[in-house]
Amino acid sequence: METRQTYASAARTIIDRCELLATFSEIPGQITRRFATQPMRQMHEVISNWLRAAGMVVEVDAIGNLIGRYEANKPNAKTLLLGSHLDSVRDAGKYDGLLGVMVALSCLERLHQSNIRLPFAIELLGFADEEGLRYQSVYMGSKAITGAFAPDQLTLQDEDGITIAEALRAFGCNPDPTNFSVSRWSPRELLGYCEVHIEQGPILEERDMPLAVVNSIVGQQRLLFQFHGEQGHAGTLPMNLRHDALCAASEFILAVEQLAGSVEGLVATVGQLEVQPGASNVVPGQVQLSLDIRHEDNTRRAKCASQLHVVAKNICARRGIALNCQLVQDSPTVFCAQNLVQRWQEALIAEGYPAPLLASGAGHDAVVISTLTEMSMLFVRCTGGISHHPSEAVREEDVEAAVAALERFLLLTAKEVEIEPV
Repeated sequence: METRQTYASAARTIIDRCELLATFSEIPGQITRRFATQPMRQMHEVISNWLRAAGMVVEVDAIGNLIGRYEANKPNAKTLLLGSHLDSVRDAGKYDGLLGVMVALSCLERLHQSNIRLPFAIELLGFADEEGLRYQSVYMGSKAITGAFAPDQLTLQDEDGITIAEALRAFGCNPDPTNFSVSRWSPRELLGYCEVHIEQGPILEERDMPLAVVNSIVGQQRLLFQFHGEQGHAGTLPMNLRHDALCAASEFILAVEQLAGSVEGLVATVGQLEVQPGASNVVPGQVQLSLDIRHEDNTRRAKCASQLHVVAKNICARRGIALNCQLVQDSPTVFCAQNLVQRWQEALIAEGYPAPLLASGAGHDAVVISTLTEMSMLFVRCTGGISHHPSEAVREEDVEAAVAALERFLLLTAKEVEIEPV
């Protein structure tokens, strides 16, 4: 391999590539790249050329995942998975998802340029859909590749009435339900999955550290609350006779904020609010809101969610409001494999960097891949902890550190594989 001096050049190339790929967008002037769209096709064409130049065989699977395979130096070798997602949220930043794919590609390019093959194969995965922007169904790429994608979702429609099946056919994929029935790999074929990702939070910047090893991906619950009051005339209905659904919902939202601020490690967010009938001169009769609640401790998270449900019931009983609560998602905390965490820490220390442990408050494709094989993640500092926003940014020296760390991780993995008994 080349000397450490080349990492700076690799980091510059990675940032330049992220800048280029950011230009592939459905909306001029911003980054919006949904599943199975023309900008995603353009991105595939460019990245595929880079993958082939790095000695990889390239394919696109039935859901539109872009896959590059870097073969091992021996037959019947196991496979290590690297990757992240290629889709974006609406009006996104340049590095969420993409940085992980580009850092992995850079390491594989360096191996190829040095004519090095490892005692295991590597598959670099560019997931087709993690954010769920187009069809409101997250992790479609990783679910499909692990055999967990439900074929009945192929009939889901986007805002233009286009089904997933139709979108895939237009993208050049074959959405036959049988193509989603099994995983691409069996667990015994894999060494694990590693995902490099921007932190999407402020902790590394606060600590003035470039990288962190992820030890868990925090579990979350998403609930839908419906407050059913009584709409009425804003001018003629006395205040003491009102059953205002919005006032009840507002009181609940403040209770959510108060509880989350009092429990260490808990975050809770009301991000969607729908008010009916939504007229300035009508007392709101119905409100629907979302609650996203996250904590690393599954028991504590569930207890807090139940506590908030009781709070909502009490508010509604006092105000004469009917309440309906629906659980939309319940994802437990997923812990990274301890052996991979330790290897990441060894890699960072060997390269001269601190190796702190952090929990991820955001969800990642690693959650789905963990159902099949051991997984791990490396966080890269992002400016201001800002993500899912056009001002998302990284430091060039931090990207350099990520390349060095991943390369060292791959070489340490090679040593582990070589000493394993046959």
